[in-house]
Amino acid sequence: MIDLATVKTLRALRLPGMARELESQLEEPQRYRDLSFEERLGLLVDAESVSRRNNTVKRRITDARFSEPTASIEAIEYKEDRELDKSLIKKLATCAYIRENHHVVLKGATGAGKSYIANALGVAACRKLFKVRYVRLTDLLNEFAVAKALNTQNKVKAAYAKYDLLIIDEWLLRPLPESESYDLLEIIEVCSREGAMILCTQYDTDEWYYRIDCDRAEEEGSAVAEGILDRIIHNKYSIEVKGRISMRKRHAFVESEESGVCGNG
Repeated sequence: MIDLATVKTLRALRLPGMARELESQLEEPQRYRDLSFEERLGLLVDAESVSRRNNTVKRRITDARFSEPTASIEAIEYKEDRELDKSLIKKLATCAYIRENHHVVLKGATGAGKSYIANALGVAACRKLFKVRYVRLTDLLNEFAVAKALNTQNKVKAAYAKYDLLIIDEWLLRPLPESESYDLLEIIEVCSREGAMILCTQYDTDEWYYRIDCDRAEEEGSAVAEGILDRIIHNKYSIEVKGRISMRKRHAFVESEESGVCGNG
């Protein structure tokens, strides 16, 4: 009865890991019979530590707002036609690039699987307890535009500055006018000081200059475009995701085969 009361007390104190471990020890007393008090206490403390870490990881993944929260490094497909650099991806999975303040550019056509790889790297970062945020560029710019209208843009910048890793999908999918380019520069500035970024794009970096501040004359330079590029391209890892078949089509075809449904053509 005393032990069961202790379990309830541990749960009331919000120590569920310790409570579960104590219940296990009570249910299998023979298994723990030869352990000292200090050893059994150590198991309780370890169980609580693991429980808290797991809860933190789950919270990090939820807060990141991934488009594919179940993505994982282990599930990345290295089909021959994709020509993925497996050693580089495994290196990035260690998250050293985040600590070293480097960025990652994932380039590939629509459906190549850029977003999945970015999400997988983001989940890997969450598992190492980094604070991560995934966002489409259009949504990011809309968020900042609303904040400017409410005069709360400094709060938005401060919030983004707290992320260790910012993943921006659909990077420069459409050309940006001058006003949005300046907004983007402000966000990139705060996010590139100490953290890292992953950018998913369809365009080579040498095309970015003309997709930022796009309303200017073709021969006219752009300080804002130069500012954005300077904070990214000299400090990045590049991954090009190729493939003759889009990952959506590839998976749809496999699922049709497995279900016994024959596709057209």
